[in-house]
Amino acid sequence: MRRLRQLADHTPAGRERYVDLLRAVAIVMVVIGHWSVTVVGRDATGRPTGHSALGDLPWAYPLTWVAQVLPVFFLVGGFANAASLTARRARGGDASGWLLDRSARLVAPTTALLVVLAIGAAGASLWGIEAAQLRQVVWSATIPLWFLIPYLAAVALTPLTHALHRRFGLAVPVALVGLVALGDLGRLTGPTALATGSYLAGWLAVHQIGFAWYDAYAGTRPAEGRQAGRARHPLPTSRRAAVALLVGGFGALLLLTTLGPYPVTMLHVPGQRPDNTSPPSLALLALATAQLGLILLLRNPAERWLRRPGPWRAVIAVNSVVLTVFLWHLTAALLLIGLLDAVGLLPTPAVGTAAWFAWRVPWLLLLAVVLGGLIAVFGPIEARSGRHPPAEGGATGRPARMTPVAAGYVAVTAGLLVNSITPEATPEPVGLPAPALVAYLAGAGLLRLLRSGWGSRG
Repeated sequence: MRRLRQLADHTPAGRERYVDLLRAVAIVMVVIGHWSVTVVGRDATGRPTGHSALGDLPWAYPLTWVAQVLPVFFLVGGFANAASLTARRARGGDASGWLLDRSARLVAPTTALLVVLAIGAAGASLWGIEAAQLRQVVWSATIPLWFLIPYLAAVALTPLTHALHRRFGLAVPVALVGLVALGDLGRLTGPTALATGSYLAGWLAVHQIGFAWYDAYAGTRPAEGRQAGRARHPLPTSRRAAVALLVGGFGALLLLTTLGPYPVTMLHVPGQRPDNTSPPSLALLALATAQLGLILLLRNPAERWLRRPGPWRAVIAVNSVVLTVFLWHLTAALLLIGLLDAVGLLPTPAVGTAAWFAWRVPWLLLLAVVLGGLIAVFGPIEARSGRHPPAEGGATGRPARMTPVAAGYVAVTAGLLVNSITPEATPEPVGLPAPALVAYLAGAGLLRLLRSGWGSRG
């Protein structure tokens, strides 16, 4: 509590606290959403199994318009990345130093998760657990990592995409939306390969809007405006613009999901085509537009509320471990299922029944307790990495250092990607595909060496 009070008391007067609130709310909503739709059953051998209830609850599909908040995370990520990169350059730093600083907060908590899962799976393998079963458990625990793949790519590309924003402004996200539209056309009429670029283009479009939002914010703050040179391409943030975004985005979403070919649900449901999330579709971007309008409308009352010490300390507390919360929340579910099964107290009510709905309350409370324990153990890793001193870079040696930094990001992202596309049923003695684990750890190790100063001398 003392640490939280100190952080709250030393918050810069010009900080956009609303961005921190949005990040915290988005991740908490993702966690609660995943937990709430969990269905626990048993397979033919009596072992616990789990799946999402969404496929069995079509009446809940419109609720996913509220539950799908990953666009919010990319929006605030774009704002935060633009702000920190601009500040870094104003202090004389370079893009490679900024990327190293960013990697500390993202990679360290992810490494902790993967290493713990691999060690745990290796121990279970020695105990005699089948490799296919180990992969199923670890695959479930690493589902959140699919989100980090496009986000790490967005961070790695920020020096380039921010430069494009400084030159072309909102034309960049418009072009990216065009690529998503082309990908949707490919998914609907062929060839489906046209949609490959949408996996990145959709999220980058939202990330670019975050840049424009930061320009609008910097334009109202003389200090930030001087750091940015000038706010060249600000996002329109007036009340009229916010209403237009909300109404236009919501209207487009209704048309695309009723008269158009897109499903109503904004979360993954097996068998629905086209999937609105994998890759992001025009319907999902319409939802993101409506969310942006609502965010802008709520900003002023939210900022006033965040001037109160209590709410601001709560936001700081969540943000200090926000990635830990996200990464470990499904592991918490697996641990709770295993514990309840071991003591013979695991309920398996059928989805949609009164018993299933009644079980939601104790289920969420027990999960919060388990996740709280995991945060107590692993949260300090993220908190320490967030306080990592900036790795400033001088003018000399910039091109040479950017190459290994980029290589580190590529290896880390490739490792996560290989794990995500490796089927759940693939036997893996350590739960993770060996190439994925090797690539990820090599990239993480390289970034750690570079943050320590290795390779920057001479």
